[in-house]
Amino acid sequence: MVAQLETPSANSALSLPHPIEGLVQVFTSTHRNFFTSVMGEALRIAGQGTPVLIVQFLKGGINQGQDRPIQLGQNLDWLRCDLPRCIDTPQLDEAEHQSLQKLWQHTQQVVNDGKYSLVVLDELSLAVNFGLIPETEVLAFLAKRPSHIDIILTGTEMPQSILDVADQITEIRRSHRP
Repeated sequence: MVAQLETPSANSALSLPHPIEGLVQVFTSTHRNFFTSVMGEALRIAGQGTPVLIVQFLKGGINQGQDRPIQLGQNLDWLRCDLPRCIDTPQLDEAEHQSLQKLWQHTQQVVNDGKYSLVVLDELSLAVNFGLIPETEVLAFLAKRPSHIDIILTGTEMPQSILDVADQITEIRRSHRP
């Protein structure tokens, strides 16, 4: 039997002794195979009734984009860039660059609207390191987000300025080579 927890929205009349503060969490590693643990956390939280958004900035190939989110259950929306391929280089054509920028603008808007309690920004560090999303915009976004929203940022080589504003940093290391 699965228990369903009722989670109050940030705007509910629930009387708490102090406001709920969201966290900025960073999951980083030198290799790119740790998304599974972040996805598992997102699924668990969504399964408890909390609205979750996962945004994969550098993944494409499934004709998706912000207008066609994949819904994994009733509380988890998953967005990818509307691109025919995955981004693995800083060199983008104009259509790819516009698609990535639309996804970034959309992400900022829905976070500011407060629809989601947890937002996962997958491989955001690579988009920043490629120069596709300005680091200053990411820092401003994190500073301006509604205070109750948890943000998880993932990726390799996370910029130090983002690590400096994080409430929690999880660095995943391999203990042996397969």
